[in-house]
Amino acid sequence: MATPATLPTGSVLDEKMKKSSPGKVGGLIFGLMLLSGLGYIISRLWVDLAPVHEGSLFPYVLLGVALLIALGFEFVNGFHDTANAVATVIYTHSLEPHIAVVWSGLWNFIGVLTSSGAVAYAVITLLPVELILKVSKGSGFAMVFALLMAAILWNLATWWRGLPASSSHTMIGSIIGVGVVNQLMHGASGVSGVDWDQVTKVFKALIVSPLVGFFAAAILFFLFKALLKDPRLYEAPKGTEPPPFYIRALLVLTCTGVSFAHGSNDGQKGMGLIMLILVGTVPTAYALNHAVGTKEVQTFSAVSQQVITSVSAHVDPGVTVADSEPELENFVSTHTFKPTTMLALQELVGDIRNEANQYGSLGKVPANMQSNVRNQMYLVSETMRLLPKYGPKLGDTELKSFANYKKFLDNSTKFIPPWVKVAVALALGLGTMVGWKRIVVTVGEKIGKTHLTYAQGASAELVAMCTILAADNYGLPVSTTHVLSSGVAGTMMANKSGLQMSTLRDIALAWVFTLPVAAVLAGSLYWLFNTIA
Repeated sequence: MATPATLPTGSVLDEKMKKSSPGKVGGLIFGLMLLSGLGYIISRLWVDLAPVHEGSLFPYVLLGVALLIALGFEFVNGFHDTANAVATVIYTHSLEPHIAVVWSGLWNFIGVLTSSGAVAYAVITLLPVELILKVSKGSGFAMVFALLMAAILWNLATWWRGLPASSSHTMIGSIIGVGVVNQLMHGASGVSGVDWDQVTKVFKALIVSPLVGFFAAAILFFLFKALLKDPRLYEAPKGTEPPPFYIRALLVLTCTGVSFAHGSNDGQKGMGLIMLILVGTVPTAYALNHAVGTKEVQTFSAVSQQVITSVSAHVDPGVTVADSEPELENFVSTHTFKPTTMLALQELVGDIRNEANQYGSLGKVPANMQSNVRNQMYLVSETMRLLPKYGPKLGDTELKSFANYKKFLDNSTKFIPPWVKVAVALALGLGTMVGWKRIVVTVGEKIGKTHLTYAQGASAELVAMCTILAADNYGLPVSTTHVLSSGVAGTMMANKSGLQMSTLRDIALAWVFTLPVAAVLAGSLYWLFNTIA
């Protein structure tokens, strides 16, 4: 079997990439998608905001600025992370660069549109609860702007250096920074900092996924060698000729899968923050899901009564509570269960049921009540998420009724309007087509000492695709960058191709420093914005 050719100094595809452009057909397709998407977004915003009367232009200006920054994060995410998806098909000559980029952008777009929203709200649950409940206040806006700006700055810095750093990792670091500074600023006032349990859960996924990428890609490469004896699979591409048809089809399929998975997972990370922006600026339109109508409310009322009955069995007859909302906010923030917690939960479940029955549908809740009802629902939902771990022992029947009830609450408050998905998809796709080259060169040339073979590219991308889709199914944010880069390194090790330790060192340093740098950046910006607000 031929040994893969060692890479010469400089990019083997420099000339080819310099000549590449989005192409007339690709540019035309994406241009039409962009114009259609913008038209749809503007029309939906017009419909949503037409009944809203804020009394001044300031909320709308704030909304516009915040949305531009949030979509800017997704744009940077596009040319920073999505480049990983096209690196293998470009370096194996399976697709021309301009075709690969347009194709990847299209499937990122589809991935975002079909995403569930679970990852978006998994990220949101990491934030301090009082900032989520009071997002329309100064500190809430300071939080959103600090998170987004810190993530953009660090992503741009690592992109400029050509380092495949993780946007997911950056966002988690930013959230930790805001949470810690928020707690330090308020001292012992009882406000929460970081939900460390949730951070630990998410961080485990971020740590484990690169290891999965490395070892699973190496194992898959060995399986390729054991089962597929075609020597062309394990040779470096000759010249700029595309690979044999079946190999090319496999590589294009894996590129498609990784692009779709990236859109479905990474595309959601900005959605939750966009929803906080919408709730904070125009709560009348976006605090509650107006698609929840009379039929759903009637079912909700019956399930509410089941929950009230279940909760009442755990209420101490001798306790009283002055105000239910602060009681549950304290439980959600500190995870400290008190005898008054269940009574507060029972009262708030009854209040929400009465409000839903009174108005008939969430769209009919008065404008001045939308934020309050949302906060009540959010608090009860988070309380039910935490009760099995920190509260009294609950039976299977109780847990089932709680889950049914929580599903309604989450559908009412944790929703993503279709136009938000379209906006994020366009930003991500446009970013993919603009700044992909730096990261592509690193993944394709600077991880291994030899040119990427067809089997190596297919192994790395198959593992990345499956890992990201699995994480998406469980609502866990993982890094496309880390999984694919680790997969390429794993195949290089398995093939005894050699690894460029200087590149791996730089990637590892970026991985190590991403969290603390993003935390310091976001925490500093949060403090600054609160000071000048």
